[in-house]
Amino acid sequence: MVIIRRFRTRYWKVSPFAPDPAAIRQAASIVAGGGVVAFPTETVYGLGADTLNPLAVGKIFTAKGRPVDNPLIVHVAELRQVWDIVLDFPAAARLLAANFWPGPLTLVLPKRSTVPDAVTGGLDTVAVRMPRHRVALDLIKKSGCSIAAPSANLSGKPSPTTARHVLRDLYGRVDGIIDGGPAVVGLESTVLDLTGPKPLILRPGGVTREQLEREIGPVDVETQGEREGAKLAPRSPGMKYRHYSPEGNVILIHGERGRVVSRICELAAEWNGRGQRVAVLCSRETYSLYSKGTCSYDYLENIGSQYNLDDVARNLYGALHTCDQKEIDIILIEVFPATGLGAAIMNRLQKAAGSIMEII
Repeated sequence: MVIIRRFRTRYWKVSPFAPDPAAIRQAASIVAGGGVVAFPTETVYGLGADTLNPLAVGKIFTAKGRPVDNPLIVHVAELRQVWDIVLDFPAAARLLAANFWPGPLTLVLPKRSTVPDAVTGGLDTVAVRMPRHRVALDLIKKSGCSIAAPSANLSGKPSPTTARHVLRDLYGRVDGIIDGGPAVVGLESTVLDLTGPKPLILRPGGVTREQLEREIGPVDVETQGEREGAKLAPRSPGMKYRHYSPEGNVILIHGERGRVVSRICELAAEWNGRGQRVAVLCSRETYSLYSKGTCSYDYLENIGSQYNLDDVARNLYGALHTCDQKEIDIILIEVFPATGLGAAIMNRLQKAAGSIMEII
């Protein structure tokens, strides 16, 4: 049994556009002193420690209950910090950084020997990005170090997009939490491996495959690591272990719109009849079709339009957290288009569901 030491968790609420310098200095002093602090980024909230301090990085894994071979992402505020972390920053990386940094793109590159194995899961590569959030950038600058950070949640659970989500999972487990408002992207960054013969997306995210290919040409997408994750060391967060999963069982329903609505209502009635609490997460286009009189559920949420996947990405994790708060047993979710940002949305939903999908 692992005993978690209870911390006196400090809490700062700051403006995401003009954060209080005193609050950022206090949080930065904790990071510089070997502590762990949760902070906002444009994707999700991260739980950060000094990249080059292995004892501090170890506290992240303890707080989250995270497997030690699951690598972290290093966050930088300036390009010069990249050279403290990587051995090589090739032309493709420089081009992508110029176009997408700050932003939700993580690049996997050869690491320097000074980067602890705790950060990289023992690999000879390191994942690095520059977040597009004033609070995150100020924290990194004032800490005087790059910050290694996974999402600020208990391992395997839905990622946090608000400080409230972080408080629910990690209060008393970490040194501090900076509340900088809700995340504007809502899904983790795209992770692109540039160490092989061809650029390879290890995890889809806020920068789409189509955007990347417009800049650097053809890009492959990892599939083998997903299928054989139990046998392979994960090269990126989100590849091997169960991720993004609420307490309830997630079932995805795919098909023609009217049939999807009918099937979800059938399943909701069936599970409600067994005494299970049921949630339905649907699109804006179908929300009005789930009238309470004809469809049985305990929680219904419109998470966005099939034609505006930015909203779906922004709302997805919040809806899954609400399902946990409402103690939902079964979560029935409509499938969204798997193109553009939809590739990242469906990646997270399939992870949450354990690939349970009904096609009708």
